Amino acid sequence: MTDLNRLSISEARDALRKGETTAKALTEACLTAIEGAGALNAFVHHTPEIARAQAAAADQRIAQGDAPAMCGIPLGIKDLFCTKGVPSQAASRILEGFRPEYESTVTTQLFEAGAVMLGKLSMDEFAMGSSNETACYGPVISPWRRQGDSAALTPGGSSGGSAAAVAADLCLGATGTDTGGSIRQPAAFTGIVGIKPTYGRVSRWGVIAFASSLDQAGPMTKTVRDAAIMLGAMSGHDPKDSTSADLPVPDFEAALTGDIRGKVIGIPREYRMEGMPAEIEALWTRGTEMLKDAGAQIRDISLPHTKYALPAYYVVAPAEASSNLARYDGVRYGHRASLAQGDGITQMYEKTRAEGFGKEVQRRIMIGTYVLSAGFYDAYYNRARKVRALIKRDFETVFAEGVDAILTPATPSSAFGIGEMASADPVEMYLNDVFTVTVNLAGLPGIAVPVGLDAKGLPMGLQLIGRPWEEGALLNHAYVLQRAAGFVSKPQKWW
Repeated sequence: MTDLNRLSISEARDALRKGETTAKALTEACLTAIEGAGALNAFVHHTPEIARAQAAAADQRIAQGDAPAMCGIPLGIKDLFCTKGVPSQAASRILEGFRPEYESTVTTQLFEAGAVMLGKLSMDEFAMGSSNETACYGPVISPWRRQGDSAALTPGGSSGGSAAAVAADLCLGATGTDTGGSIRQPAAFTGIVGIKPTYGRVSRWGVIAFASSLDQAGPMTKTVRDAAIMLGAMSGHDPKDSTSADLPVPDFEAALTGDIRGKVIGIPREYRMEGMPAEIEALWTRGTEMLKDAGAQIRDISLPHTKYALPAYYVVAPAEASSNLARYDGVRYGHRASLAQGDGITQMYEKTRAEGFGKEVQRRIMIGTYVLSAGFYDAYYNRARKVRALIKRDFETVFAEGVDAILTPATPSSAFGIGEMASADPVEMYLNDVFTVTVNLAGLPGIAVPVGLDAKGLPMGLQLIGRPWEEGALLNHAYVLQRAAGFVSKPQKWW
């Protein structure tokens, strides 16, 4: 077999079981692809020795005839996941040199299933960003280009390294995290599939925290079937994570029946926002027709508190970030600033954080500290929590009325150029999360599926939102949408 790195997870799994290839060959194909893709800046910590050792163990396991679906599958791991003995720095200078002595639950489960780690993937610093431009490693460059234009494009963020690596066939799948859309937005920008599961479905233990009540890990893959396979390996109750749900993990792949006849798809009127590009509107209409043609019923619905989601999110998330990032002080691990004679511990804290945290992270810490301060806690943070409860109730009401899934745009545009959103007003960048933050605030599962190309030849995706804990049904709706769209476009190699 040739171009092994271009295989999907399901294709590779089947080829491995049939003896048509080996985990070693798959891994070498991906390592070669990574070596030739330095221009993308997706992989920032390379682990070829670990990959080869894991591949050899996977081949032995497959030969014995008792291997899980992910056995022998080469993956990229987002830099937010702690990996034992491997740099894990959340793309921040403040964690420079940090090599954990422990393994995150997600990577532990993937490795126990026989998956192969090719290396660590870049991201926005501490997952704060929508363009992968805030990383201490420099921006990740999307493998996609506009037709007739060589300008560098963003792969989205914060999981931009994961999205670029999967889209460019540097790995067969990648881990991502989603706090306000950081799996779904980059997936839509790069023409891949990304699912954020229900909050609590996947353990957060060993995942460097941004906003603990919003963060959720999930897979980023080439197909919906791959997402189902990988999500199954990542999911499960974890006693080390107090927010982890003690629920059985269904066979997500078995749920992909392709039959959604009689299912009710909600189309929320509040997502038809003023100034929405005609191409996004047309894509949404096209996706609605695809699901209708597959036998689903289409129903107009209302999620009345949607308009408050973005401001509520940008109060809650920075507040939690302010609390979580207070632990980075230069004392125990990571970067410590050089001190002048006479400097005390306060000066060490100040200098370390000034040098270690990038501008966007500093901005969000300051916002979060402000809204948590005594004079503003009720005016901002408590009010945002109340709005969050109302947003959650909107979804509960709709699902209680018989809606099975909700279809919306994934992003307000296709990928934009590196530096194009560099503005004195950070709200312009924050607006990229307008369709995705509600899902995190309500703790629901959401998936982005590539559906078509815009006039510039760039991918555009749609988002499906599901009932809590019903990822299997959500994946099945996404599977139907993917098959109907028939999206097979790949970026033309320029790197």
